[in-house]
Amino acid sequence: MPELRKDPIIGRWVIIATERAKRPDQFSGTEQNAPPEKPCPFCEGNESHTPPEIYALRPRHTAPNTPGWELRVVPSIAPFLRIEGELGRRGKGLYDLMNGIGAHEIIIETNKHIGNMADLEEEQIVKVIDSYIDRMVDLEKDERFKYVMVFKNYGWIAGAGRVKHCRSQLIATPVNPKRVKEELAGAKTYYDYHERCVFCDLIRQELDSKERLILDIDGFIAVTPFAARFPFEVWILPKRHSCNFTSLDTPGKLGLATTMKKVLSKLKKGLGDPPYNYVIHTAPFRRPKSGYWKSIDYDYHWHIEIMPRLTRVAGFEWGTGFYICPLPPEDAAKFLREAEV
Repeated sequence: MPELRKDPIIGRWVIIATERAKRPDQFSGTEQNAPPEKPCPFCEGNESHTPPEIYALRPRHTAPNTPGWELRVVPSIAPFLRIEGELGRRGKGLYDLMNGIGAHEIIIETNKHIGNMADLEEEQIVKVIDSYIDRMVDLEKDERFKYVMVFKNYGWIAGAGRVKHCRSQLIATPVNPKRVKEELAGAKTYYDYHERCVFCDLIRQELDSKERLILDIDGFIAVTPFAARFPFEVWILPKRHSCNFTSLDTPGKLGLATTMKKVLSKLKKGLGDPPYNYVIHTAPFRRPKSGYWKSIDYDYHWHIEIMPRLTRVAGFEWGTGFYICPLPPEDAAKFLREAEV
């Protein structure tokens, strides 16, 4: 019988469609109809094919926008939001609007033509994590911005386009994203009642039950969430409570890099290199003012959500906000635990 499950953080319901369920080994993420790859503007030697770099890891003797770099960050050539200008908040009847102010940057994660982060060395993934943190800290200085969302699109179906070069994106926004606000509100409600972090309780329960546990290494756990929206959805959470991704110390960065590489390698090997998205959910920028949310350091917990693109969202999901997942997360976790990398 199908099962309705409620997400304990934001209260969203999902349907685990057991009557439609496939076995874990019946899922294949191999993209059959992806268009041919375009020439890559992100490889070393093609620096003139991107906008000028904002940030780079390179030897001191090399000049900006020349070969020799290990990682570069450049503005998006087609930004969703632009950094120049004022917010211009205004109303138009009952509608609120503002100018499309923000920042949209591309993190080119390696100078080599590698597509999947699973194939990077752990040391290089640490450098990617460092770049995320450095760019978040820098963008926080701009008081127009309230949030920075870091995300990755891997594969044609996941929105990565026709260039198979390992990269992430970040977008700074002048408002807090609705999905993050739902988590913040749910976490605060739980904290107000229990005086505990809901994510910390989730970690303790998953470590105790081990039903949905994939990895427990180096201060991080990887789990399939109880109310998974998608087959093989994975969350990575630090076991030490922190609301800010930017607070990661050096051992934490290495532990996260190890965890990310292992999870992404398991997805690649077990599911035939599926397209995926991941997002980093962290606390918004906090600038104290009247009504400032003082408990956020205690009630929220940063994490990474990885979503393989193995199914499609259709009319029922769009119309109701329910998600239908055709694989129990317990089965997905067992499959990924046992996938050798």
